[in-house]
Amino acid sequence: MIRFLSVKNFSVVEELEIQFQPGLTVITGETGAGKSIILGALGLLVGSRASGDLIRTGAQKAVVQATVGGADNHKVTLRREVTSQGRSRAFINDTVATVGALQVIGKQVIDLHGQHEHQSLLDPENHCPLLDTHGNLTELAETVAQAFRAWNTAARELKERTLSEKDRADRLEFLKFQLDEIENASVRPSEDQDLKNLRSRLAHTEKLSRLCAEVYGALYERDDSVLSQLGQIWRQVGELAEIDPSFLAHLKSRDPVEASLEDLAFFLRSYDADKEQSPERLGEVETRLALIERLKKKYGPRLSDVFDHKEKTAKEIDRLAGYSEQLKALRSSEESKRKAYLKSAEELSTKRRQAAVDLQRKLKVVLESLSMPNAVFECVVAEEHLPREKWSEDGIDSIEFYFSANPGEVARPLARVASGGELSRLMLALKTVATVDESGKTLIFDEIDAGIGGSTANKVGIMMKGLSEKFQVVCVTHLPQIAAFADYHYHVSKSVTGGSTVTRLEKLGEQGRVDEIARLMTGAITEKAVAGARELLASKQKPKA
Repeated sequence: MIRFLSVKNFSVVEELEIQFQPGLTVITGETGAGKSIILGALGLLVGSRASGDLIRTGAQKAVVQATVGGADNHKVTLRREVTSQGRSRAFINDTVATVGALQVIGKQVIDLHGQHEHQSLLDPENHCPLLDTHGNLTELAETVAQAFRAWNTAARELKERTLSEKDRADRLEFLKFQLDEIENASVRPSEDQDLKNLRSRLAHTEKLSRLCAEVYGALYERDDSVLSQLGQIWRQVGELAEIDPSFLAHLKSRDPVEASLEDLAFFLRSYDADKEQSPERLGEVETRLALIERLKKKYGPRLSDVFDHKEKTAKEIDRLAGYSEQLKALRSSEESKRKAYLKSAEELSTKRRQAAVDLQRKLKVVLESLSMPNAVFECVVAEEHLPREKWSEDGIDSIEFYFSANPGEVARPLARVASGGELSRLMLALKTVATVDESGKTLIFDEIDAGIGGSTANKVGIMMKGLSEKFQVVCVTHLPQIAAFADYHYHVSKSVTGGSTVTRLEKLGEQGRVDEIARLMTGAITEKAVAGARELLASKQKPKA
């Protein structure tokens, strides 16, 4: 619902502000005064094309701003600015946004019907939900949508998991080769590092032997060995301790030091005795390391990665080994969900055909009452269901509204044949018979009274008054019969000030309404016209829907 509208420097409007209320709002005025310009400004908020021609002469930019919101008092401010160069900027709650984002919000709140390009009725995508609402099929339609989503998920999973038998066999063979390659190598954790250490020892056998002998001799075997000299050192330290007790702490380390040096000496002797000196052994180590490096290069780069790959490969082999059963289960699931979707979609399709006939019958009656006795409305549900690749949450039907306003003309798709006034009346009829709009949405009708009058205008007024109980309805009209039903009445006038044309909007009070309706009735505000206007207003106070 629109709460507030501000228009600045738009066409002949210098500055205009209007507080909209729930119910039926009527805008009247002389032809060319600027009534439709106000609605054109609203069109900018639902994504209409911006042009520099929209700017008031002498101004740098036009600004259209509206506060919209529902009954929950959640308000959003939409703004569109157009410069004299034709550049446009959109804002949502004072934050720069794309025109597309502005359009999404605008179309949720505002539905324009008349001389505008934003009429939702022209989009065939809106015909299906409108038919479902009229036929009380929304619950079944939701069942179809849920069934489609379930089937689509199963079909996508099946597609992702489907492999040809040859692809599966090739993949299985490749994985088994990799697993055999790793298992046949019988690699141990950290074996690569152990082999590198062994290779280093084998490659330096002579140096290791020489150094072990020299260190062992210096430490233990020679007469002047370190261990033999330590005895004399500890005796001297003992003498020092007898003189100065502070040396006693050092004497305590005698046994650990000697034990550690003796362990080193014994290790040197045994190491020299057990070292491997075979050139063949070095070759074996090099060969083994080369094998491990190849595995790391293919599945690594670390040896731990090789073991991880082995585990993953084994799991995938198990999965592929049971692939046939898995695929069978997936196919069964996809088929059952497809059949469930198709069953519910076919049921919906049958009921849609029945609802389409009923909608056509009811609209014929309503259109006749709106001075369109020769109009033909067809809700076409295609005989052939959509091909499988076009099935969707909306079902398997192709649905489109066809229309012809004049006798002898073949009904054609709605977007190609309806004029603004005809489309407005058709939309009014559809909104009366069936609607999918949320309560509180703003319905704007421009030039809905083209070509009608008398009792037809009265019926249009009754319909619009009925719609205003659910929606906020704004109507631009020239007919007093429609204006008399208004909850709020605004008058648009145009004047020349300082050589410049200015459009003004005035909210009419009780007497103002009487005078304006008198003018609409006779073209002049006379005593008889005023009396007639009062009588007309009194008769519309409590119209019967």
